[in-house]
Amino acid sequence: MPPFRRKKTHKSFPVKVCTLDAELEFNLEWRATGRDLFDLVCRTIGLRETWYFGLQYEDSKGFISWLKLDKKVQDQSIHKDSQSCTSFMFLAKFYPEEVAEELVQEVTQHLFFLQVKQAILSMDIYCPPEASVLLASYAVQAKFGDFDEDTYKPGMLASEDLLPQRVIDQYQMTLDMWEERIRVWYADHRGMSRDEAEMEYLKIAQDLDMYGVNYFPITNKKETDLWLGVTALGLNIYEKENKLQPKTTFTWSEIRHISFDDKKFIIKPVDKNSPNFVFFSQKVRMNKLILDLCMGNHDLFMRRRKPDSMELQQMKAAAKEEKQRRQVQRNRLAREKQLREEAERERANLEQRLLQYQEEIRLANEALRRSEESADLLAEKSRVAEEEAMLLSQKASEAEQEITRIRLSALRTEEEKVNLERKTREAELLTARLVEESERRAAEANKLKEELLRARAAEKQAKEKLLDFLGRNAYPNSVTSSPIASVTSLYSGPLSPQLHPDLLALERESSPAPDLNLNINLNSYDLLAHGDVDQLSLEIEKERVDYLEKSKHLQNQLRELRSEIAILKVGEKQSELDQLHDEQVKLGENKYSTLRKSKSGSTKSRVAFFEEL
Repeated sequence: MPPFRRKKTHKSFPVKVCTLDAELEFNLEWRATGRDLFDLVCRTIGLRETWYFGLQYEDSKGFISWLKLDKKVQDQSIHKDSQSCTSFMFLAKFYPEEVAEELVQEVTQHLFFLQVKQAILSMDIYCPPEASVLLASYAVQAKFGDFDEDTYKPGMLASEDLLPQRVIDQYQMTLDMWEERIRVWYADHRGMSRDEAEMEYLKIAQDLDMYGVNYFPITNKKETDLWLGVTALGLNIYEKENKLQPKTTFTWSEIRHISFDDKKFIIKPVDKNSPNFVFFSQKVRMNKLILDLCMGNHDLFMRRRKPDSMELQQMKAAAKEEKQRRQVQRNRLAREKQLREEAERERANLEQRLLQYQEEIRLANEALRRSEESADLLAEKSRVAEEEAMLLSQKASEAEQEITRIRLSALRTEEEKVNLERKTREAELLTARLVEESERRAAEANKLKEELLRARAAEKQAKEKLLDFLGRNAYPNSVTSSPIASVTSLYSGPLSPQLHPDLLALERESSPAPDLNLNINLNSYDLLAHGDVDQLSLEIEKERVDYLEKSKHLQNQLRELRSEIAILKVGEKQSELDQLHDEQVKLGENKYSTLRKSKSGSTKSRVAFFEEL
């Protein structure tokens, strides 16, 4: 039998990759290259615009480096943590010239947003106070969505990391005061989606002087300490104390070749009549990083000026279709939301009207009850008056009989006659008074009868008005219970027999309506008209013009905020960059005007200017 052979296994090692919003863990084969790991990360997060990014790590000597894609991961001196796990940061290595035109995928925009936001908050990118408030409002919109007064509570943003600590320290303002200014702008961003808010953030951030610049300490032949800034447009030269305003600039289009020997960098211009641009780096270990960034930015610079590749065209077309689809969907959702809000308002109005009608019915029933009580009281008074009148009539009849009897007996004697005459007069007086009282009582009884008739007529009229009121105020189908049910539940007084048939007929006519569940038929919006897509295309074409107008509005807002908080500034806590920025604002300059000045003149004159710094 052949000897037992152990199956060959491939060794692997753990790798951890952080992308600012996620932490990924992989097990790589021992022979895996940097390209293998990079492609694995890109596939995992769904990233296709891979040319902007790289894997950053800390080497065994504590220097920041980028993983070389053509070499094995294990062959690069990577520092490992206590658990022997190799850690990388997935970061943007190169920056676009224009974020709105070049960044296609939403995931790419999101990664750039997170990285730029972190750089601003950590003060690696200088951001003036007023701009940092505006950027914070877009960051809040991207995280929390539309501002809602019902759910927003003061202090909700205090726990968020929104402003650079430098900005907070140099003003005599509490966190609540900063939050209030952020909230005002946050409320203006209503209707903006997360990707739109992040893109607006990047549009503003790319106008910052230090955005997209990798700084390296260098010297010229006169050993003057300077900063080399590697950007998407070219190489900037800064004075040691000023990282905002470059003294001179060399664009990639005028650079033919870059090389280094030890600490010496040699840049050959395209113009052969111009001398070489030479500078010296202060750290030898940074030379490969400088060269790598120069080559990568140069390649992207030239690539942008060529027709888009088929892959990029497909990505842009897919992104445009997706953007149009989302815009149409947002429009449909906005219409549905508007319909829902209108339905809610209509429901609230109906409920208010229902309460109003119920109150009116209650008052009508109360008036009817009081009318019936008055009629019953008048009827009782009339009955008592009739009984009193009958009693008085009976007494008057008895008095007349007594007069007749007395007259007959008065004939007996004269004395009896005199007495009889006297009694007769008395009886006549009494009879006259009784007759008068009887007539008065009879008149009062007639008056009470008339009042009873008027009360019954008023009762009938009140009932008729109630029926008429119910007929005029028939409830819409959205009311869940019939009006008759509400009336009968509220009415406590007796109803006359003539009223019940009408109410029963009205009850049969009032069929119960379905409950207001505010279900919106979404199928009515599923079919998109061609006009919507055409309108959306026109809006996309006008986007840049609208953005310029919006930029003017934002500039006005920024100036107002700058003036508002200027009185609260603590002068001694201002940094050199703050002072430089204030001088730049006073002179009416910005990032782009400074770059135009630094690129003025021929390549030869700028090389000579650099040598004299």
